[in-house]
Amino acid sequence: MNGMSDVRLALHSQELEAGHERATAPRNVSRWNLFWHRRQTRKALLHLTREQLRDVGLTAEQARQEGLKPFWRS
Repeated sequence: MNGMSDVRLALHSQELEAGHERATAPRNVSRWNLFWHRRQTRKALLHLTREQLRDVGLTAEQARQEGLKPFWRS
């Protein structure tokens, strides 16, 4: 799945359901690494199949909205 673990996708779907609450990054992660991680995971969301999205509890529209967000927005 493009290097994205099921656990991260499940956690992301929980964040979406919680109303886009601001997720906090671990203190030892640099801002650049956080931006890079967001870019990669959002890009991966755009390539998931409907079956994969259903497995993690996201609709195609939710994945599209998240996947098209700029990396600097949380």
